[in-house]
Amino acid sequence: MASPIKIAVLISGGGTTLKNLIDRIGAGSLNAEITLVVSNNPNAGGLGFANDASVDSKVICHKEFDGRESFSVAVFDALRESGAELIVMGGFLRQLTIPADFENRIINIHPSLIPSFCGKGNYGSRVHQGVLDYGCKLTGCTVHFVDDDYDHGPIIAQAAVPVEANDDVKSLAARVFEAECELLPQVINQIAEGRVKVIGRIVSS
Repeated sequence: MASPIKIAVLISGGGTTLKNLIDRIGAGSLNAEITLVVSNNPNAGGLGFANDASVDSKVICHKEFDGRESFSVAVFDALRESGAELIVMGGFLRQLTIPADFENRIINIHPSLIPSFCGKGNYGSRVHQGVLDYGCKLTGCTVHFVDDDYDHGPIIAQAAVPVEANDDVKSLAARVFEAECELLPQVINQIAEGRVKVIGRIVSS
């Protein structure tokens, strides 16, 4: 097996995506090493998961900076220092300005089938409520590369999840998260194996 890909994980809240990655690495189904967890929120629950797994973590609070640019510089300085080859956004709710050396090195998982129910303000339960209110019969999750716009970068992979007649936000979110837990590690493994290629907006693997 190839050497594990070094990843850093960006979080803002509970860290369920981070916990899934830690568990998959422990189980041997994800060939990765988490070099750093960065949170913009000092109270993020996910910092506890990092601590429990003996993973280095750092809080870079956006409120301590005068804007997106200076905040982004601090975050990417920390990511460079960590030696991470791939950056994974796991519920990270701040927009970053992506420097050239991180182009197509940052991925995000979004709880809908982009380009539906995505963009600024569409995250978490808001996405699932939007799906239900619209009467969709199908939703899912999307792993995409991150650029300077919300949920806009090239799509790497998607997984579909049926919307059931008796779904509420909680039940739908739980089933979408199950799909996320499978899809994100699959994509990271594909990137680690050098199988993901990007030409413009088209991604092949």
